[in-house]
Amino acid sequence: MANPNIVNVTSIYGNTAYVVPSTTANTTSWTYNGSSSLTGLTPATNSVNRITGIVVANTTGSAVAATVAIANNPTFASGTVFTYPAYQISVPANASLIITDKTTDFYITENQSVAVVSGTANALTFTATFEVIS
Repeated sequence: MANPNIVNVTSIYGNTAYVVPSTTANTTSWTYNGSSSLTGLTPATNSVNRITGIVVANTTGSAVAATVAIANNPTFASGTVFTYPAYQISVPANASLIITDKTTDFYITENQSVAVVSGTANALTFTATFEVIS
């Protein structure tokens, strides 16, 4: 089921995941629960993820561009259509930027994914809070 009905949910679990892109390419491998990873925050079968916040922190002494993308393909293959909650926004040196919060939350279904791009490798830390609804 690609988009479950969330009217009569069984469970809602709050979670946090993060990623520090080591390249300047699309990154979809978020660290979750300490060591396991989520591909683009893509939800498990028969569930949906409600993304309640994404914050990006620049840990360097120079401004770095940050991008957050949503696609209908968790692999972000060539030719995939993207939607950008944030596109090449300059994050100042040693600062954080709120990309989205509970006032602008969105849902990710089984066939969707969230990727991030850092203008400089190892410079940005993206942190996402989300609810797994099933």
